[in-house]
Amino acid sequence: MQINNMKIKAVFTILFSLIISIASSQTLLRPDRVFDGNSLHEGWVVLVEGNKITQIGFLNSIKIPKGTKEIVLKGKTLMPGLIEGHSHVLLHPYNETVWNDQVLKESPVERSIRATKHVKNSLLAGITTMRDLGAEGAGYSDVYIKKTIDEGIIVGPRLLVAGPAVVATGAYGPKGFHDGVHVPLGAEEASGNDVIRTVRRQLGNGADFIKIYADYRWKPGAVSQPTFTLDEIKLMVEVAESAGSYVVAHASTPEGMRRAILGGVETIEHGDGGTTEIFRLMKENNVGFCATIAAGDAIMQYNGWNKGKDPEPARIKQKRISFKLAIESGVDIVFGGDVGVFTHGENYRELELMVDYGMNPIKALQSATSLNAKMFHLDNLGQLKKGFLADIIAVEGNPTKDIKAMQNVTFVMKDGVVYRN
Repeated sequence: MQINNMKIKAVFTILFSLIISIASSQTLLRPDRVFDGNSLHEGWVVLVEGNKITQIGFLNSIKIPKGTKEIVLKGKTLMPGLIEGHSHVLLHPYNETVWNDQVLKESPVERSIRATKHVKNSLLAGITTMRDLGAEGAGYSDVYIKKTIDEGIIVGPRLLVAGPAVVATGAYGPKGFHDGVHVPLGAEEASGNDVIRTVRRQLGNGADFIKIYADYRWKPGAVSQPTFTLDEIKLMVEVAESAGSYVVAHASTPEGMRRAILGGVETIEHGDGGTTEIFRLMKENNVGFCATIAAGDAIMQYNGWNKGKDPEPARIKQKRISFKLAIESGVDIVFGGDVGVFTHGENYRELELMVDYGMNPIKALQSATSLNAKMFHLDNLGQLKKGFLADIIAVEGNPTKDIKAMQNVTFVMKDGVVYRN
């Protein structure tokens, strides 16, 4: 009995020592340059203690504690972990399995197992925080994916999740079945005053925010039309805000966007049909714009567009126009590609397209770091700054000069723990 007690004490002593060493560990990161979330600095270094950034600047200005581990990142740019603004961890590319079949034929269990791979791929690609915009028919699976990441069961980014999302009754799919057939839908239906109960239920079940569909196709193959009334949107925003949360809106038509903006949502997702007047209204109401360029680009290629050889389809031309109008309006542009429509871990596609469509590379990088942190109420993320959490990545080369450098993430630290080096 005494021997067993001694063994137990020895184990606890070892574990306690390990915890102390992890908690008090210091790491000095020495890249060629640092993008701090706002601007580029040549020759800066970053000191991490535990899970926080404690010092940043030129090496001769840093007081380095004894026993500090040094990681030299020669030729690399150090920057905050990327904050993905629009993802679907429970979806995989539509050229593998079409959306209808993912919703109807893949169980939430199968989709959750796939999601464990998706979130790991995104983290290793430099995405240390991810806003997930709906489980697309898998209920609250995204809530539990987030929980297992937080508990250290699986590896992935910090998640902000929307749960099932909210659609107007009759507006969402899968569609095409006669009225006697009941199929799982890609989101939860609500109408009238029932939107209050729906929003409260979703927040109570673990959603961090509410996603609504302000417009959609009422019939298969039809053009999108507004769904919720302005009063319904205002109700959902009021209920969410009273619970300390917020609402974002899928909207691609001018009228759907207008109702969502006036209703009080915080970001508009997609916005393909945005006009000068609509983007001006967004700017006046401090509503962010998440263009999800990469999703449309991928879908057009799935549909047969040979990018780089064929003329650009009308959808791509329209997206270029709306994105240019958004830039000119001065609206806050959120980085988010709708990853899941295309391959998880290739989140960089959106950054490349934002630049290709006319955005300055530094502005695009700010969008993926400090701006998204501000938009998503993440007060201690998105910048390399004293006191901020140590979510830090490094890429080969200089992405402020060549955005394609974001394809080659070679170092990933999340919450002070190194996942890739």
